[in-house]
Amino acid sequence: MSIEAVQTLAKDDFSAVNQKILTALHSDVVLINQVGQYIVSSGGKRLRPLITLLAARAAGYEGEGHITAAALIEFIHTATLLHDDVVDHSDMRRGRETANELWGNEAAVLVGDFIYTRSFQMMVSLNSMPIMNILSDATNIIAEGEVMQLMNIGDPDTTEENYMNVIYSKTAKLFEASGAVAGILTKEAGGKDYEKALATYGMYLGTAFQLVDDILDYSASSEEMGKNTGDDLAEGKPTLPLIYAMRAGTKEDAALIKDALVNADISKLDSILEVVERTKSLDYTHSVAVKQAELAIEALAELPESAYKEALKTLANYAVIRKF
Repeated sequence: MSIEAVQTLAKDDFSAVNQKILTALHSDVVLINQVGQYIVSSGGKRLRPLITLLAARAAGYEGEGHITAAALIEFIHTATLLHDDVVDHSDMRRGRETANELWGNEAAVLVGDFIYTRSFQMMVSLNSMPIMNILSDATNIIAEGEVMQLMNIGDPDTTEENYMNVIYSKTAKLFEASGAVAGILTKEAGGKDYEKALATYGMYLGTAFQLVDDILDYSASSEEMGKNTGDDLAEGKPTLPLIYAMRAGTKEDAALIKDALVNADISKLDSILEVVERTKSLDYTHSVAVKQAELAIEALAELPESAYKEALKTLANYAVIRKF
């Protein structure tokens, strides 16, 4: 199944999610409407809500709760993006100026808070304590992951294990919750219990997705990514491509990368890209991502065969072949 076919399959549900997002974004405060509309309309893959929509249908869910769940999950993600861009001093995302670049850090942070809290209002409307538990826990762990990443900035001694823990918390956890929520909705509607399988699928998919994001920072053009090439290095972030390059390269290679990370110095990016290429660190990182995608697909084994299950498999494959 192609990614276009996946989008077509989820078209009606996605249309309902978009309407739910627009309705929930409304505020009597003009600035909230301006910033909220800007960030939500700026594109993006919306994989997290798509997982919820497809997973619910794949599990046999026939209600409407997955629409609200998908929308609020996108709100949680959107709020983290607003806050991340402030923390990272980013001026570009998805090929457009960031909200903090246009309206300032204060507005970006406060509108992010509004979107976070609106997501919890929507969460309550689902009237499901298990869903509240899953999503409140996920939101807390995402915050922990962001702090963990902040602590790793400028630290060239960050291990691969520590890096994987960070990306689980800051990225994979919300993917995991996106699948789990679909399973809970189905179970509460009297269907079979696929919560664990769908949560596991989401966790592995989210990990693969973040690994490829980190690859693209050293391999894709600014136009393809919608952000600046080498942004992670400019922020002093030790991601797996650099962690492996330091491990597989010479002492001189390691010293070069360590110095760049400690000083968040992008001036020697070309030399570092040469080391990354010579050590095949992107190939290594991609192999780790592919394994995660395979595990995601394996997690779906107990679900009945359907177009929605095939769509979930397609998303896992797409995560590791995408170019932006």
